[in-house]
Amino acid sequence: MIGDLRTGCLIDRTGSIDWFCPSRFDAPACFASLLGSPENGRWLIAPRAKAKTTRRYHPGSMVLETTHETREGTALVMDFMPIHSPHTSIVRLVKGLSGKVSMHTDLAVRFDYGVAVPWVSRHDAQTLLIVAGPDQLCLRSPVPLKGEDMRSRADFLMREGEVKAFVLTHSPSHLPPPPALDIMETLTATQGYWREWSSRCTIDGKHGDLVRRSLMTLKALSFQPTGGIVAALTTSLPELIGGARNWDYRYCWLRDAAFTLLAFLNAGYRDEADRWQHWLLRAKAGSPDQMQIMYGVGGERRLEEWTAPWLKGYEASAPVRVGNAAAHQLQLDSYGELADVFTQASRGGLSSPQRRDELQRVYLAHLENIWRKIAAEIHDDICAHGLRDGHFTQHYATEEVDASLLQLALVGFLPPSDPRITRTVKRIEDTLLHDGFVLRYRTDSGVDGLTRGEGAFLACSFWLVDNYLLLGRMKDGEKLFRRLVSLCNDVGLFVEEYDPHKKRMLGNFPQAFSHVALVNSAYALMTARKRKKTRPASWNCRAQSDRPQWRKSHDPEAQVRTTPHSCH
Repeated sequence: MIGDLRTGCLIDRTGSIDWFCPSRFDAPACFASLLGSPENGRWLIAPRAKAKTTRRYHPGSMVLETTHETREGTALVMDFMPIHSPHTSIVRLVKGLSGKVSMHTDLAVRFDYGVAVPWVSRHDAQTLLIVAGPDQLCLRSPVPLKGEDMRSRADFLMREGEVKAFVLTHSPSHLPPPPALDIMETLTATQGYWREWSSRCTIDGKHGDLVRRSLMTLKALSFQPTGGIVAALTTSLPELIGGARNWDYRYCWLRDAAFTLLAFLNAGYRDEADRWQHWLLRAKAGSPDQMQIMYGVGGERRLEEWTAPWLKGYEASAPVRVGNAAAHQLQLDSYGELADVFTQASRGGLSSPQRRDELQRVYLAHLENIWRKIAAEIHDDICAHGLRDGHFTQHYATEEVDASLLQLALVGFLPPSDPRITRTVKRIEDTLLHDGFVLRYRTDSGVDGLTRGEGAFLACSFWLVDNYLLLGRMKDGEKLFRRLVSLCNDVGLFVEEYDPHKKRMLGNFPQAFSHVALVNSAYALMTARKRKKTRPASWNCRAQSDRPQWRKSHDPEAQVRTTPHSCH
């Protein structure tokens, strides 16, 4: 992934940009071959001959460096998107490192999710204008391009020491083409921005580089104008190859809110945490009974879902969905996430806008009204009816468990020493821990009304790491953490789920929730190692007060916390 804090694109190992939504994350894609074929839009720059290809990010930045080594020579492609530019641009800088390398570029633009063929015209000797409806792409190429089969192609030779810069810039079609960039100045500014930003990370240790990469990925998934953070860059990457669990993740989930806030706070990024808090306050403004579980990057509420039948889906995993109908689901944990964000923001010393206190009072009053309950009564009811054989269950009247139960100790519902917590962790290990990774729940139970089958959910596996540390199982926590961080791709990015049998990634990519969970677990491990003992109130990823107050529940052997915000 590369990005400009408004949108981003995905580049595969061959040098093909296969996914790009101009101007903002949830805009219609103009490169959609990720979910179809090259005819649905892509931009390739690669050697013509067989090459050994390696990739890395330029240290401390989101500038991608792809090295192609052929028999005749070696070439480097540097891909990046300028930060704080008035227009979204993709810069592809090709350098000859040794010998000579015959290169090829193939550009196919298909607006509106890979279906709209644009009109291409030559603006000057080195500039093409690519227009369809409201959108315009301006391609500045140092080599002559030839139109073939509704594509723009060229072959060119790179010799040692040569540099060629290709720039693709998006703008409204009714405006003149944007001015050309000073490429080297733009590269230096982009590298400098990311290096300065990543250097502020306060989480150290042997996994420090991976933590910084996760934080940069979260930053790259943020929409700078508003502070919203999307769950992933993509839509419809399947949770099971050939299945229908294909969702649009280019929106901001309330589910992620408190975890994301704490990841930034734990790593020393107060400004990002504060921007996320303010985005949330704006998105939630309004009547409590109209609260949604997700919003657009600007706080938009209408996320109507539809399918794109002309796209066959990733590895034929149809349908391809745009929008997300889950935005209108009632998920009561959203109220807890909202309250937790307010609590963590206050404890983290973030600014306290008047709207935050007002919104909290209104939402808590609404929650009490729709349940006709208060926190202590809810807590007692869950403890009375949400248990089977001493462990908590996915819902009342079932023996099934759900990985979300791993949050019970993390949010302070019960202390980790409570036997019901230890039994719940044990039950999850026995039923949901497969091949060393945690499933969200057993899909063959039919509880979600969807076809069975999905991969192991990486965020849930990181929650198990946190629970191991809470329970004093340091070795188990470290072992699982090492296993999880080994699943990143060659440049340190994580997906949503993992198939341990086929040893492949599943789901939308890169997944913010997985990177957030990694950062929080790394912080927990770092603090636990420094203290040489686990103290849940001191490093817990859903931070609690240093001296929580407990009261006796109906179970004389257990203690529960009285603070209302702890009940999700």
